[in-house]
Amino acid sequence: MAEPTRLVLVRHGESEWNAERRLQGHGGTGLTALGAAQAGAVAEHLRGAYPQVDLMVRSDLPRVAETAAPWETGFSGTVRLDRRWREIDVGSWSGLTWDEVAERDPETLAAWRAGIDVRRGGAETFAELRARVWTAIDALRGTGGVVVVFTHGGPIRVGVAEALGLPPLGESALAEIANCAITELVLYESSTVLAAYNVADHLASLDGEAVDDQLRR
Repeated sequence: MAEPTRLVLVRHGESEWNAERRLQGHGGTGLTALGAAQAGAVAEHLRGAYPQVDLMVRSDLPRVAETAAPWETGFSGTVRLDRRWREIDVGSWSGLTWDEVAERDPETLAAWRAGIDVRRGGAETFAELRARVWTAIDALRGTGGVVVVFTHGGPIRVGVAEALGLPPLGESALAEIANCAITELVLYESSTVLAAYNVADHLASLDGEAVDDQLRR
């Protein structure tokens, strides 16, 4: 039997658009001062909690790159960029607040709030996000050892939802992912186990509070 893979998922730190409560998707900004502090805190925690990491994977978006940098600097192993770990693409909604979306695209927003998996901003559906993230997870299943993935709230939630066998849009039943919180999946050959979800104890000494992930994309 192949060695299982411990998949350690880290959401990025607070970004400027997070703080302004703007949707991000594939757009967005770098980190705030708080986000940079969160990135430093999670890097320190990862070094202690996972002293032997076999592979690092991350989204290529700037807020994730900045979050990963403090940990990546001291990592001598393989680093892999993978666009499948990007946040859901929200198209023309990127950079808008929810009030601005309500003004510019009220029909699509109403459908989304009614529980329909619409293409927000004309871009990606959550079903499509879930499919691409699960493909990325499956690709790591035979890696073995510990793999640290720096990514976004959406991919973490849909990945966990798929692992738990939740129905489409079932990720809405899961708690929002805090900035720089850690979630861990254990990947076996034919099954996936949720070992930890949205753990943020390592951030307790920092000021500020997590903002609803739905408002921060």
